[in-house]
Amino acid sequence: MDWKIVFSDIDGTVLNSKHELLTSTIEAVQKLALKNIPFVLVSARMPKAMKLILDEMNVKMPMISYGGALVLDEQNQILHDDKINKLDTKAIIDEIELLWPDDVVINYYSDDNWFIKDEDNKAVKREENITNVKASQADFKELINKDILPNKILCMTKANISSKIEAVLQEKFPQLNIVRSSDILIEIMNKDVSKANGIEVLLHHLNMTPEQAIAFGDNYNDLDMLKLVGRGVIMQNAPEEIKKQMEYITKSNNEDGIYEYLQKLDLV
Repeated sequence: MDWKIVFSDIDGTVLNSKHELLTSTIEAVQKLALKNIPFVLVSARMPKAMKLILDEMNVKMPMISYGGALVLDEQNQILHDDKINKLDTKAIIDEIELLWPDDVVINYYSDDNWFIKDEDNKAVKREENITNVKASQADFKELINKDILPNKILCMTKANISSKIEAVLQEKFPQLNIVRSSDILIEIMNKDVSKANGIEVLLHHLNMTPEQAIAFGDNYNDLDMLKLVGRGVIMQNAPEEIKKQMEYITKSNNEDGIYEYLQKLDLV
């Protein structure tokens, strides 16, 4: 197969368990770039946090952010921008603050901005340390009134109640895509937002087909993109339930999994 493009999730895939890039992964991305094969990050992260990783790789590539809600070309021009409407944004924030006022920290992402209510919150500080991006304190109602609407709302909560919160919000807001990305994080976006849809937007822009693409991932929210492309590869560190669904598996995010698999395909 003449592979034209590689997509990859970030956390648990491109980054190791210490949230660091492996030297082998950087080498793989640079070798792909020499062959004019883009290595595109696909993540729930904001563009600013993704650009830091691309800078470390020393490449300039397109990005698929917020799980597919925001797609940028390599010049950071917007190809796709899907935001939650004003009514749904206000309603779901009101619901969260009413039901779990002390158990959920709301994060409000719009374009390349990350807004929170309390910049000193410990959960926010932890996320800042992981992503190397600083949040801005803001009043959500003021943002909504100014039509600064979110591509994504992220709920930070406790592991013992996250599944209940997810279920309650899914039932009350069927028009939104509400899913846990970890045992303490719940992502909220528009219903049709997915990594697969974001990839399709970019492939159309580049005049490529899904069959010409490879994708790497490690979790439930990666399955749609892994099944869309010509070669979907799951990391060894993925949950067993996911690995059973995939034909192609590589080593873990701590063991040069991306480099080794691309080497098998004679791409690096």
